[in-house]
Amino acid sequence: MKVWSLIAKHLEDTGCCAMVTMTEVLGSAPREAGTRMIIRPDGGFHGTIGGGTLEWHVQAEAQKLMRNSKTLLHFSQHALGPELGQCCGGAVKLLIEVFTKEKLHEVKELAAQEETGLFSTRGHFTADRVVREVINEAHNKLNFDANGDILENFGEKKRQVYLYGAGHIGRALMLNMAALPFDLVWIDSRHNALPSVTAGNVEKIYTPIPVETLATAPDGAFIVIMTHSHSLDLDLVNAALTAERFSYVGVIGSDTKKARFKSRLKSFGMEKTNVEKLICPIGIDGIKSKHPAAIAASVTAELLIKDEEVSKQEAGLDSNNMTDLNRVEKTVKFVQ
Repeated sequence: MKVWSLIAKHLEDTGCCAMVTMTEVLGSAPREAGTRMIIRPDGGFHGTIGGGTLEWHVQAEAQKLMRNSKTLLHFSQHALGPELGQCCGGAVKLLIEVFTKEKLHEVKELAAQEETGLFSTRGHFTADRVVREVINEAHNKLNFDANGDILENFGEKKRQVYLYGAGHIGRALMLNMAALPFDLVWIDSRHNALPSVTAGNVEKIYTPIPVETLATAPDGAFIVIMTHSHSLDLDLVNAALTAERFSYVGVIGSDTKKARFKSRLKSFGMEKTNVEKLICPIGIDGIKSKHPAAIAASVTAELLIKDEEVSKQEAGLDSNNMTDLNRVEKTVKFVQ
């Protein structure tokens, strides 16, 4: 979610809006630290901090804080079980920032930075706002430094998926990925196979030689192969695995197809360790339906699981790392 672009738009439209940031998670909670929502004075919102009673309570609190259209900060802590009746059992700390039109220029500067991709900021707390500056060093998670300043990431990072094949399953997979953190490059060698209307995160490529497009795929991309031709599937698998730079190489098919492809790859001289990286069949276990939409759902789930796994490896993070607000709370004026 591009939060600063949304904030700028709402400040221009209504003169006021609020950003809710989940600053800390203790125990079980519906979302992770760093999750954000943007809330308008009328209660409209973008994003989610997990839904349920917590989100409803926070929306109401944010609307209350925006009534006077003044810039302010509000910290709160919520025990999800005894306080809100949610079964998660954990606790969360939240920061609500109310922005007014007077800060539109600063917000637009951050929105412009957001358009360039991921970026990091260091925020200094004052009595009524967080003063942020863009910094060169990257931070993989929301955190606080020794001075009590907040370190944050903004912008969108999406995994690129190169999908080969525009058949029934390919079309269903494209639709599934429309609202997920992926940018899809969709390739087919058949003229007019790609539909005229696609989701906004899709780039369509018609080419008689699909293998050549692998050269444009970034390191870490996911390669999903489901063309109309087994020989083309094999060519793509061979090229993708030989490149040794993609985080996922999967081809639709059966265990028999997998055995045949592995045998052919070995006959090409490919090392066994590289051959074993091939994913076939693709999709998670437990879904036996052959319906194209069901297969696409299974593959989508597998890609989400793989994306989380690879993202943690790339970031060098433990997903259970927590942040600490205690020292910050002593220096910031709370708005009750």
